[in-house]
Amino acid sequence: MILGIDEVGRGPWAGPLVVGAVVLGNIPIEGLTDSKKLSAKKREILADMIMTEATAVSLGWVSARELDAIGMSAALRLATRRAVEQISVPYHEIIIDGTINFLAETSKGSYVTTMAKADGLIASVSAASIVAKVARDRYMAELPNKYAVYGFERHAGYGTAFHRTMIAEHGVSDEHRLSFAPLKQYQPNISENALVEKPIASGPLAESAVAAWYESDGWQVLARNWRTRWCEIDLVVKRDKTIRCVEVKYRKNSSGGGPLAMMSPVAQRKRLQAAAQFAAYHQLDCVESYVVPVRGDPMEIGEPILIGQSPFN
Repeated sequence: MILGIDEVGRGPWAGPLVVGAVVLGNIPIEGLTDSKKLSAKKREILADMIMTEATAVSLGWVSARELDAIGMSAALRLATRRAVEQISVPYHEIIIDGTINFLAETSKGSYVTTMAKADGLIASVSAASIVAKVARDRYMAELPNKYAVYGFERHAGYGTAFHRTMIAEHGVSDEHRLSFAPLKQYQPNISENALVEKPIASGPLAESAVAAWYESDGWQVLARNWRTRWCEIDLVVKRDKTIRCVEVKYRKNSSGGGPLAMMSPVAQRKRLQAAAQFAAYHQLDCVESYVVPVRGDPMEIGEPILIGQSPFN
């Protein structure tokens, strides 16, 4: 039972840093290797298999703004801790790709082995590399709706010639890392950039806001973006013996009715099926499925609405 850890997104000029943490257990998944050696299509297939078949999977995210505030080294430690804190199954060793123990200052530090090129040698580390890469790529692929000029779906935030040209023409966005040397010149002028005032990627931000809201109320966030064959569960939270699978729905204004009006009956059934799979996968007797509405800018979080409770009918 090895907990494999790997990061993606250290080099891009924009977007989050993501750390994957995976305990494969006794589930053999063929084709696992360093995510950089796989095609995008193969990574997608393997990521879905890992999310549904591995004993435990989690992701630790650090936003571009957090990275700018604390620096890359601290961001890597923070993202790793965030990923590991979501793993609740037992394991006997932690293997981190690379040569730095990002958990050295935590209670988990003594369980860590660092290994260069582990993402091509250790199956659970390969799996962590793949799920982190796919999750980050999917996040970046959603950004064109908000920042279409940058073409994030083409380069995932890396400093390509096209990306550099778009920054020169349009300035920077909230997703750009202004602590990186090529972008430091924009630090004094970011508030003057018109693109910063445009709508930001509301989906991930709304999920983060709801996660923080739950944590402030004494809940523990067990998982984010847990994928199933039917849909992705935005959040899984726990307080005492109560576990909730949470769907976050964001709207700019109050039009369109209540929270359940944001979801069709088919979408609601998919959420119940996903919650049932989470319950079965983790051998849980009871899991609740909720939708949480988030509206406006600044965001206002509404009262969670129960969709159903297992066993689901």
